[in-house]
Amino acid sequence: MRYIRPVPSTPAPADWSTRHSVLTTAQRTADLINALADENPDPTDVAAVLRAYGETDVDLSPREVTEMRASAALLREVFAADDPGTAAATLNRLLHAHTGRLRLSSHDGTTPWHPHLDSADDAPWAEWFLASSCLALTVLLWDRQRPPGGTCASPSCDNVYVTQGSGPPRRYCSRRCATRERVAAHRRARAEREAL
Repeated sequence: MRYIRPVPSTPAPADWSTRHSVLTTAQRTADLINALADENPDPTDVAAVLRAYGETDVDLSPREVTEMRASAALLREVFAADDPGTAAATLNRLLHAHTGRLRLSSHDGTTPWHPHLDSADDAPWAEWFLASSCLALTVLLWDRQRPPGGTCASPSCDNVYVTQGSGPPRRYCSRRCATRERVAAHRRARAEREAL
């Protein structure tokens, strides 16, 4: 059982260009992977993540959630990669096996032009999720020359996270997990000292 319930890390910004930025799409990917990590994710919870990132008309069936869960399992491999080469190899495999040709879409003039790798504007949720996530994670790896994210180092958490900015490598999905692990390490060290 996971310790922290999946909650979108960042509410979707109101303007279209920020809402569909590469970083926001990557964060949506992480939040969906986390929401789909439970054995039987609730379609309402998954739809809430999609709505938080600006998707409309979201009514997911249990079958669609199951298909999205399979996509999430594939994408989790990218976050589990320890180095850029492994992340790139995983993304290359996913791009080859699960995406279509790069195309531009404006959704019949309702949005600004933007890239898609899914088969059509009305592609199934799982296909759209996998293709759009691969595109965003590929661009992040290309731009930063490092894996686009990671998995939480806490043994009691299996969440993934997007690496943001420079600085020391991130190890935990949240401050809560990092604090919990620091406190646990401190208690273990104190117990060992007292046992001597």
